[in-house]
Amino acid sequence: MNFMRTLFFSSIFFLLFNVTPSQAQEWSSDSLIIYRSFDSFEEAIINTEDDLVYVINFWATWCGPCVKELPHFESLHNIYKDEKVKVVLVSLDFEKQIDKRLIPFLNKHNIKSEVVLLLDPKESKWIDRVDPSWSGSIPITIIKSGDQRNFYEQVFHSPDELKGIIDPLLKSKK
Repeated sequence: MNFMRTLFFSSIFFLLFNVTPSQAQEWSSDSLIIYRSFDSFEEAIINTEDDLVYVINFWATWCGPCVKELPHFESLHNIYKDEKVKVVLVSLDFEKQIDKRLIPFLNKHNIKSEVVLLLDPKESKWIDRVDPSWSGSIPITIIKSGDQRNFYEQVFHSPDELKGIIDPLLKSKK
């Protein structure tokens, strides 16, 4: 009887201290949304018409400035979780690196925002469609709400910098 009680309490102890909410989402290649054409990505993400404010960040695991600013976007996901704000992280990583680099990166950094992978290799044809002023380098961010669309080819240095753009858009919806 003592053995069973010890086993029971040991199991409870293990569950309480080894399973945390941060482990709730585990990324895998099956959970990643992949767009193989810019047209389908544009229709699903960029041209969406609803009452949300979209924060769309183009990044890659091999881009140092992208990785540096990513926590600020993840903070937005938490700051605005009860607001009409949707953070979409658009990875431009290579297909052959999904399982070896992208998925481990997402899990290691506990990314909870929506992540999509854009694999359209014809960048020269769709970069101008994202924004005519885009040089093609990353990171870039689009913040859109209804008909208003702002393009940023820059690195953001804090969540407050992004909040300064998002909060007025949210206020205009109320």
